[in-house]
Amino acid sequence: MGKRSNWALPYIIFMAIFVVAPLLLVGYYSFLDNEGALSLYNFEKFCTSYDTINTFIYSIGIAMMTTLICILIGYPAAYFMANSEYGTPKVMAMLFILPMWINILLRTLSTVALFDFMKLPLGEGALIFGMVYNFLPFMIYPIYNTMQKMDKSLIEAAQDLGANRRRVFRDVIMPLSMPGVYSGVVMVFMPTISTFAVSELLTMNKIKLFGTTIQENINAGMLNYGAALSLIMLIIIGLTSFFGSDDDESNETGGLL
Repeated sequence: MGKRSNWALPYIIFMAIFVVAPLLLVGYYSFLDNEGALSLYNFEKFCTSYDTINTFIYSIGIAMMTTLICILIGYPAAYFMANSEYGTPKVMAMLFILPMWINILLRTLSTVALFDFMKLPLGEGALIFGMVYNFLPFMIYPIYNTMQKMDKSLIEAAQDLGANRRRVFRDVIMPLSMPGVYSGVVMVFMPTISTFAVSELLTMNKIKLFGTTIQENINAGMLNYGAALSLIMLIIIGLTSFFGSDDDESNETGGLL
């Protein structure tokens, strides 16, 4: 136990049991048909299922809209929080943290009660509002952390070269903050597609997202098909992370160089 590497052993065991093993099981069962034979039947079923594909496309649309709204709201909030000259960033950070102390289902039920109190119908509008409300902090804090760690000497250099505030923001701050924006997009976009409880509560089961389809298949005993749908989601997450990782280095020096 004298070596520092030995302290990582509990985490390696935890990851192997609760992360790697479940992922391997999902991959294994997704390639099994109803008789337990290795097959591509589940993926063929997905490609030929009109309702499932429509649900998948609709979920992507809802996720894109939710992510866009979170960026439009979260980026200015993170910018103000990272600049102490605009007020009290710690107070703003606490205001965004407080709702996260409450379980997401309780927050969603509160949103349902709010819409009922205001006599507003539950549906797609309520779904998007609830998604933004629940996932907005996951957009704000990656951007905020990136801006906080930003090298302020680059901003000072741009100002010394005669750049005004708008030019500094466009050519220095925005490019340097893109890794945080990308992290926020991943943290908002993918959970929005796969969630099911939020959509069920805020639409009274009238709107079904891809996560609901996975849940329904698993509850109906179609574990192999549910695993295949889950694997499709994992592949999308992996591809999103893979293609986005190459953009981090290109944004490290800003746009003035």
